[in-house]
Amino acid sequence: MATGWAGDGAVQDQIDATVNDAIARARSRLPVGPGRERCEECDAVIPAARRKAVPGVRLCVTCQQMQDAQAGRGGGHNRRGSKDSQLR
Repeated sequence: MATGWAGDGAVQDQIDATVNDAIARARSRLPVGPGRERCEECDAVIPAARRKAVPGVRLCVTCQQMQDAQAGRGGGHNRRGSKDSQLR
């Protein structure tokens, strides 16, 4: 007989499924393959150690750092609008 209530552990099962889906999505976006020998932005040589450490690498360290810095801009949390900051 169905009672309409979730079984024991159903909430944890849903959390686990959500985390596993997020991990699978992130892994699917990781580059694969041998990687490039030269940076596709500045044409600098990408060292063999970097190609081995980061499969499918396309950028040299310098260009990757610039790309990461640009990707980090614009996001963030609006602390002025958060309730916690208003209570202080």
